[in-house]
Amino acid sequence: MTLDKSLKVRAGSIKTRNVLTRAERIKRLQDIDKWSEDSIVVGMAKVRVPKISLKKKKKVKKEDEGDDKKKKKK
Repeated sequence: MTLDKSLKVRAGSIKTRNVLTRAERIKRLQDIDKWSEDSIVVGMAKVRVPKISLKKKKKVKKEDEGDDKKKKKK
């Protein structure tokens, strides 16, 4: 069966998830020292999901292009 074009995931359109799996939550709690091997899974502490924002790259104008524009104006 084929997958509809609108359902395909593109590399640029991957969004951050707002829910972590249990294993991810436990690993994150271990990193911040709020989880031990004796802790129970029921009543686990909440974990904030890190949001990653990609910065847009600024376009760098070449000096040659800037000089050409100045010459055209004169």
